[in-house]
Amino acid sequence: MIEYSAQVNAMCPITKGPKHGPAPIPEEGQWVKAYKIEDISGYTHGVGWCAPQQGTCKLSLNIKNGIIEEALVETIGCSGMTHSAAMAGEILPGKTILEALNTDLVCDAINVAMRELFLQIVYGRSQTAFSENGLPVGAGLDDLGKGLRSMTGTIFSTKAKGVRYLELTEGYILKTALDKDNQVIGYQFVRLGKMLEAIRHGMDPKEAYEKNIGTYGRFSAEQGAVKYIDPREE
Repeated sequence: MIEYSAQVNAMCPITKGPKHGPAPIPEEGQWVKAYKIEDISGYTHGVGWCAPQQGTCKLSLNIKNGIIEEALVETIGCSGMTHSAAMAGEILPGKTILEALNTDLVCDAINVAMRELFLQIVYGRSQTAFSENGLPVGAGLDDLGKGLRSMTGTIFSTKAKGVRYLELTEGYILKTALDKDNQVIGYQFVRLGKMLEAIRHGMDPKEAYEKNIGTYGRFSAEQGAVKYIDPREE
């Protein structure tokens, strides 16, 4: 039972005007007035970080009628968060987004990602806001590269020695090409996801390695490369 203060009890009643209701938000190609959690659908992402900002998480959820049907948890920068992500992957599917918002997802970064995702989706800012019927369950796998690996960029640099490309979207960097001024103009990489997929399917590891080497930029001598370095050793 609701309790009212003496001041409110002493007030005379005034009739409320029109009930405006919530503003419609875009959800999977429709305009929806959300009254309840089950009114929320969509596929979207949230990015979170821990208190010391040691690591970050990208959380992708596919929500249908308020229920999380699919979760993709990607983490970087913290070894403990990786294991927390494994737990979050088991915890999230089947929960409503309100339950998930109030569930301990083990790691600060994952909890913050859940909060940011919740804000996006309940305000109609999802990736699928204007996509009819949204995305099918399983769409999160399309965010990953070949061999179902997260796309990662790892770059190290110092003022004294310059930049070292270590891993980019294409894959693990094997060599960088330098021009006559010692500037990076290209690189050689191995597609780890595709290489490991080929090995799993029976290809000889050496052959799989060689078949998945590629280059980007001006890597050849004809294109101006005068020196090649191993960014992890030189």
